[in-house]
Amino acid sequence: MATLNIPLDAFYGVLLIFLRVAAIVFNTPIFDTPTIPIVFKAGLAFAVSILLLPVVDTVVYVADLSLVAFVIGICSEIAIGIAIGLSIKLLFTGIQLAGQVVGLQMGLAMANVMDPTSSVQIPIIAQFYNLTAMLVFLAVNAHHMFFRAIVDSYRVLPPMAMQINSQMVELMMKLAANMFVIGIKVGAPLIAVMLLVSVGLGLVARTVPQMNIFIVGMPLKILIGLVFMIIVAPYLTLFFIDLFSTYQGTLLNLIRMMAVR
Repeated sequence: MATLNIPLDAFYGVLLIFLRVAAIVFNTPIFDTPTIPIVFKAGLAFAVSILLLPVVDTVVYVADLSLVAFVIGICSEIAIGIAIGLSIKLLFTGIQLAGQVVGLQMGLAMANVMDPTSSVQIPIIAQFYNLTAMLVFLAVNAHHMFFRAIVDSYRVLPPMAMQINSQMVELMMKLAANMFVIGIKVGAPLIAVMLLVSVGLGLVARTVPQMNIFIVGMPLKILIGLVFMIIVAPYLTLFFIDLFSTYQGTLLNLIRMMAVR
């Protein structure tokens, strides 16, 4: 009977690759939605791990490791994948935040839809911005930077080499703060327009008190908001392309921060 003999060192090396890749796949946009079966995500992570075997040096001698080092190695690989996936997710969270603010200003805060990514109800404008960003993300092949980030992470940060330091924590905090900056940049045109519309409706209410401004204002703000969404759509797409194309350097910088001692 045929038997499959795999050296323990090689198995542990493959396991380290799989854990890092799986953590990235399970925590990146598009793939982190519950609508995608877990078996498919695990299979994709395993396939990518097999493809990375020829280009990744994962020589680990299990005999030289204690149980504590073994567990720490596994946890560090998962933490690296989560950090890489979280850094990308912060971009889409900022874009979704812009949609929530714009939807509130347009009077569509009560028009909620189910978000398949988080399984919660979010404003329809936020979902529109989120889906648009995902489509642009795929159209410009920005998802390829995940694979480049995986390969670069092993070149810069080999297994069992992760270091949690102040520089890494500071960079993650900057990325989290940048989420709000992205939200303001994405929603700024419509936020400004809605502010001017609100001021105009306020002046009309003062000059023509007989007019029911709430009945007139709600459909007017929705109409003006939709019109300006169409106007700024080309510029918003260009902003998304520039945002995704320049983020690969941020990913590489984050990986280098993890390797700093």
